[in-house]
Amino acid sequence: MRFLVVNCNTSREITRVIEANAMAAAREGTEIVAIEPAWGPESAEGFYESFVTAAAVLDTVLTYDGPFDAVVMAGYGEHGREGMRQVLEVPVVDITEASAQFACLVSHRFGVATTAPAATAGIEDSLRGAGLWSRCAGVLATRVPVLGIHQDNELTLDALVETGRALLDLGADSVVLGCAGFAGLDRRLEDVLGVPVLDGVACAVAAAEGLVGLGKTTSKHGPFRPPDPAKTWTHWPRALAGKNVGARTMATDRSSP
Repeated sequence: MRFLVVNCNTSREITRVIEANAMAAAREGTEIVAIEPAWGPESAEGFYESFVTAAAVLDTVLTYDGPFDAVVMAGYGEHGREGMRQVLEVPVVDITEASAQFACLVSHRFGVATTAPAATAGIEDSLRGAGLWSRCAGVLATRVPVLGIHQDNELTLDALVETGRALLDLGADSVVLGCAGFAGLDRRLEDVLGVPVLDGVACAVAAAEGLVGLGKTTSKHGPFRPPDPAKTWTHWPRALAGKNVGARTMATDRSSP
């Protein structure tokens, strides 16, 4: 098996963390190819950055030169999951959905510990879209920024412990790590909290291995039917620089690539 594991942001450091975690979770014989977009924000926190990274991830996967058996989308709560499934036949496993599904197998209700407060609404929407929100006790932010997670692992773990205990108070009996950058901290948090702690990348790799092993592909009878290949696309991809956000209105210049 050969999996593309795609970081949603452009941080190579985060990609290396995701790669190490995916390789540790993979079975013998499963090859992990970790990649990140060539354009977009260095971390995705909030709706605007999430929409941009969804386009960047789609562009990255669709222009990847080489075979693969599945795609693991390693952006927690990020957009693009359904679009990726529409354009690919191989299994597409989102770490948000996979970790929540695994949590449902070992607990009654799970809670999500994520990074910035701006990320919580997107995660909630993603869980609703996957039909898993009814099993979620809540989504809470540690207030540790994505790029700051591994600057001090002990401070990050302390923040996760505090947030995890707050989730247990809300009724959760398992905790899901709501950021791929939290990789490697699940076991330590589990020891402290005494409940199952699920890492999204590890869960997604395991789910992908199961689907590929069963010979399953993405259904093309329904909303994941491929887009019309005859349709004209103009200037794709087109990234909007953050500095231009405030200056842009409904009238967007479509003449430049």
